[in-house]
Amino acid sequence: MTSTAVSHKPVRWGRIAVHLGCLAALLVMLYPLAWLLATSLKPADEVIASLNLLPSHLEWSNYSTALDGVNDVSIWRLLGNSLLIAGGAVLGNVISCSLAAYAFARLRFRFRGPLFAFMIATIMLPHHAVLIPQYIIFNQLGLVNTYWPLILPKFLATEAFFVFLIVQFMRGLPRELEEAARIDGCGPFRSFFQVVLPLTRPALITTAIFTFIWTWNDFFTQLIYLFDPEKFTLTLALRSFVDASSTSAFGPMFALSVIALLPIVLFFLAFQRFLVEGMASSGVKG
Repeated sequence: MTSTAVSHKPVRWGRIAVHLGCLAALLVMLYPLAWLLATSLKPADEVIASLNLLPSHLEWSNYSTALDGVNDVSIWRLLGNSLLIAGGAVLGNVISCSLAAYAFARLRFRFRGPLFAFMIATIMLPHHAVLIPQYIIFNQLGLVNTYWPLILPKFLATEAFFVFLIVQFMRGLPRELEEAARIDGCGPFRSFFQVVLPLTRPALITTAIFTFIWTWNDFFTQLIYLFDPEKFTLTLALRSFVDASSTSAFGPMFALSVIALLPIVLFFLAFQRFLVEGMASSGVKG
């Protein structure tokens, strides 16, 4: 009778420790979301007074109150305002930043290097440093309390981060494609729209995702430019809940916060594959 030795793989405690550490970090990062979901279902007297994560009973009326809207403005109007601003910002950044990136990455013109360096330097410029001059300009144009101050700058390639992101991606594309298009009679604009732009889809989707998330969550800029409750977004409506009813509206406020998070989560889940591809390609190429 032949006996075979059974070999056992040694337990890799280091890998187990790494996995446990990642799991602990995941729980820490997900706790605020779990707390938000639980608090949105708490009764009004437990939101502040109780430290328990789970509510004593589920208060579904918080969501019904949140769905009624604030300041006589329906939640669908608030949602539409947020989508309008976020959609306009996405469209503006994708168009203007891709055009600016194509000029820096592919075209040859005077002072291209210094202009590109100046554009990169603007990334370090705080947003609050230019907020007052921008407000004065839009106020003189009569555009305050409209959506234009929140959308129009996006069509002027003011987001240097996205320009740099797309430039890095375009520099990795083979120039032979544009040379072949030029031989066929394509000019710079036609080469951009028919050759370069389709190949930069991962970088453009990355730009769209970050622009949508940052614009959707923006509170300070919208607070500066929007006064009329009919023009409020979901972000500004959260503040209105507290101002309107003080502490008694904390439950509906957290319920509205959960509702406001849903579009961001759905948008990210729909395009996360392109996000990873775009970030990886932009970081490696160029």
